Amino acid sequence: MFYKVKVRDHIRVPPYMFNLSKKQAVLDNIKSSYENYISKDFGFAVAVVDAGNVKEGVIVPGDGAGYYEAEFELLTYKPEVNELVHGKIRDITDFGAFMDIGGVEGMVHISQSMDDFVSFSKEKVLQGKKTGRSIKVGDRCRARIIAVSYKDLHNPKIGLTMRQEGLGKVEWLDEGAVHVIPPKEASAKKKEKD
Repeated sequence: MFYKVKVRDHIRVPPYMFNLSKKQAVLDNIKSSYENYISKDFGFAVAVVDAGNVKEGVIVPGDGAGYYEAEFELLTYKPEVNELVHGKIRDITDFGAFMDIGGVEGMVHISQSMDDFVSFSKEKVLQGKKTGRSIKVGDRCRARIIAVSYKDLHNPKIGLTMRQEGLGKVEWLDEGAVHVIPPKEASAKKKEKD
């Protein structure tokens, strides 16, 4: 899920940025510190939305930089178990597929890629034995998050499945779709026949 998160922090502004306005210098340093930041509490910081209130700063002796207390908003993405995600297959290995779900990568284990016996080929394709369905790099898919781990904050793990009903490669979803004619169109077609 995407969230807007309000944060209050002391932001360091180096002396070479003193020629900028206070708000611009603080905003530039917030962006360099917080964009692409990962936290167990709020997930992945995608972007700095706005720097609100910036208080007067202090210069710390021996450092020379200004420190400003600032309030700002972050746009964050915090993956949640059972959340539906759409993405594109970025890579395939012998143990599964890596899917880009919008700036964050999730992994679909080979056993979770489809409800079939799945084999891996050297052409980086996962192939179902009974159904003949395949997944390759570049395919657009729908998956469900089944696990999230922040054990290593530099490389958090997101586990995905595509074995459930309504999940998998987009083309598979179109194959099983039932096309329902809305009631107004159905009655109009009936009148045309009469």
